[in-house]
Amino acid sequence: DGLAAAGLSGLVDPVEPGLACGSDTAHLSLLGYEPRGLYRGRGAFEAMGAGLPMAPGDIAFKSNFATLCQESGIVKARRADRNFEGPGPELCAALDGATLPDFPECSVQVRYATEHRCGVVVSGPGLTDRIHGTDPLKDGLPLERARPVDPADQAAVRTAAVVQQVSDVFQSILRGHPVNRRRREEGKGEANVVLLRGCGERLDVESFQERHSLACCMVAPTKLVAGVGQTLSTDVLSVPGASGDYHTDLRAKAEAMAAAMASGKYDLGFLHVKATDDAGHDGNLPMKVNLLSAADAMVGQLLRRLWAHQRGTGGKASFLVCCTADHTTPVAFKDHSFEPVPFSVARLEHVAEVLGEGHLESIALEPLPMPKEGDAVVRSPPVSQAADRPGLGDNVGAFSEPAAASGALGRFPGTEVVPLLVRLRG
Repeated sequence: DGLAAAGLSGLVDPVEPGLACGSDTAHLSLLGYEPRGLYRGRGAFEAMGAGLPMAPGDIAFKSNFATLCQESGIVKARRADRNFEGPGPELCAALDGATLPDFPECSVQVRYATEHRCGVVVSGPGLTDRIHGTDPLKDGLPLERARPVDPADQAAVRTAAVVQQVSDVFQSILRGHPVNRRRREEGKGEANVVLLRGCGERLDVESFQERHSLACCMVAPTKLVAGVGQTLSTDVLSVPGASGDYHTDLRAKAEAMAAAMASGKYDLGFLHVKATDDAGHDGNLPMKVNLLSAADAMVGQLLRRLWAHQRGTGGKASFLVCCTADHTTPVAFKDHSFEPVPFSVARLEHVAEVLGEGHLESIALEPLPMPKEGDAVVRSPPVSQAADRPGLGDNVGAFSEPAAASGALGRFPGTEVVPLLVRLRG
């Protein structure tokens, strides 16, 4: 709220009005890349973010460990378990290097990503990303068979056969794996299928620095977002404890981003928080409200750290801070929806003036506890004093969709975010 009161606000359509976009196309757009005509599926982003190298001609998938009813072929749960940090890497190790009996010229790489997700890369001659994967996209539907987008495309027909065999071989390995035997004994849903979706090749695109003349770093432990950053040749920083899920270390994220920006190496820093989106997908209102509160506290810590550096340089370092989102995920809908998202941007010295320098400098830097499942909604006192002080920008005094709708920036597409920041930086 202090950020909104100190600067300018508006509404952003991450890709275009009325489009319920994915995180991949939305992040491309927010970073200044029009996804139309460029986007080739999210698989390459997930795989690269998970640490899998991709060569020209490789195809990759954003994949979920899921629970399949073997008798009916129905996918009972597209997410076998969000708390999968233990068994996930073990299952990925079992799948990595799987042999395809009918396609010995092809190879398979698998790496654990986060929660129930993994990256999968298939290499071999004559592959194409013009296929549909195996994910039915909703619980309670039959597992799909890989198929070509165009049945007349012979390369796609062959690739679909390769991918279908990948799916079948994975099921065979998972069915008898000790992890799933233990889960059956414990009454938990088995992770007995890998849903393959978003088939894509690596994008051939100019780097972020070439496009915007800005050196950029990212704190983005969510592998999909990290993969977008790697595709654009930004520096994706490794932050111990930052996990991109309900257990992430928000203080570590703020500390790492502040240190990176204080180093003078970067012109722009991008800090991503995933957990609030997970709560929306899970339909968990108390969790989402509490996570928003935790993320707000993280922003406060980031502002304090940046302000300490800015003051320490006598104003030679000057920061512009922006807060927005890549899409909406209402808890009532449990999926991405098409509403615009709030956007606020302000100079840090103006934020300090609105909040009060003393208040900003007194923000505690201790670890930020993450809310737990079943916690009641905790409405803590507001971090900012924005409501008691006159705004320095437009008349917006809160960071929300209704408030931002009356902001001076109006409504604009995500591709305009970085150019706007460059202009405001002066």
